[in-house]
Formats: sequence, C-alpha cells, structure tokens
Amino acid sequence: MNGTEIGAYAPDFELPGTNGTVHHLARYLDDCRAVVVVFFSNACPHCQAYLDRLKELQRDVRDRQVKLVAINPNNSETFESMKALAREAELNFPYLRDVTQDVAQCFGVTVTPEAFLIDNSGILCYRGRIDDCAESEAGVKQPYLQEAIEALLGDRPITPSQTEAEGCPIIGHSSTT
Repeated sequence: MNGTEIGAYAPDFELPGTNGTVHHLARYLDDCRAVVVVFFSNACPHCQAYLDRLKELQRDVRDRQVKLVAINPNNSETFESMKALAREAELNFPYLRDVTQDVAQCFGVTVTPEAFLIDNSGILCYRGRIDDCAESEAGVKQPYLQEAIEALLGDRPITPSQTEAEGCPIIGHSSTT
C-alpha cells in the first residue's frame, strides 16, 4: 500500500470546503482527540451507500471530540455538485475539495471511500474500509472504523490497523473544474 504508513504523521492539508471556508487538518488536531478523514465521491455508489452511516458516525463521536471530514479527490466532479450534495444530504461534517489530488496522493488513496483515523498528535492509526458491508448497514459484521475509533479513545491497540479499501477508482486529472 502506498502513501502514509500506519504510525507516521498524516499529511496536513488546507482545502476549500463546501461551506465556504478553508479547512486545515492541523486546526482540527488542536481541538480534537481524533480526526477521521474519508476520501469520498459524489458519483461513487459505495460512497452513496455510506452517506447516512457517516452522518450517524459523526453524531455518535462528536461529543467525544472526534471530527469526521470528507475529501473529494475526483476532479471530474464540480464544486457546485459537491455543494449540492452537502446541502441535499444535510451533511453534518465538512466536505472538502482536493482538486489537485495532492492530498489524496500523499495519503496514498486509490479508491473512494477510504477512511483514515488520525490521533491528536497527527499520527495515522488506521486506514482502509469503513466496514465490511458497503451494500447495507444491516449486513455489517466488522465495523472497522468504529472499532478503531473506540480502541483509540480507550487507549487500546487498534486491530486491524489497516484494511483494503473497496470502492470506485479515483478519477484522474482532467480539464474539468
């Protein structure tokens, strides 16, 4: 697996959000016990299947100082379509645009969705799948990301610390912005 290794510092980012502000990983780390970064795409059916689960996860962990942030690395999707999704889905977490794909490349992302759990010192603690059943929440047997968050907050080892993400390939550079 390419990109940031478990136990290494996560790449900082400064990206525009659909809410009109610029978001920095370092600022979140100042205020949070952990940050979950999910690389996400409007067009990916896997991502769409996870929308409600991600909103529920953010509701569940918000009071425990954990922040979820979604980043769209697909430059084939317009910022306007991202804003529309954020509004229509009533996202309760920031949705950011990585138009150059620099952040995705630093993390080593090749598909959406892929989740990364970062502790408050900036260390990557988990990367991979959100859970083992993209198709439906009812079919989930292994909530990998939720278990990783619980282990981190409980000062326990995260096992597994890495899973293979499944989803839609990131769409490469094009002239569409």
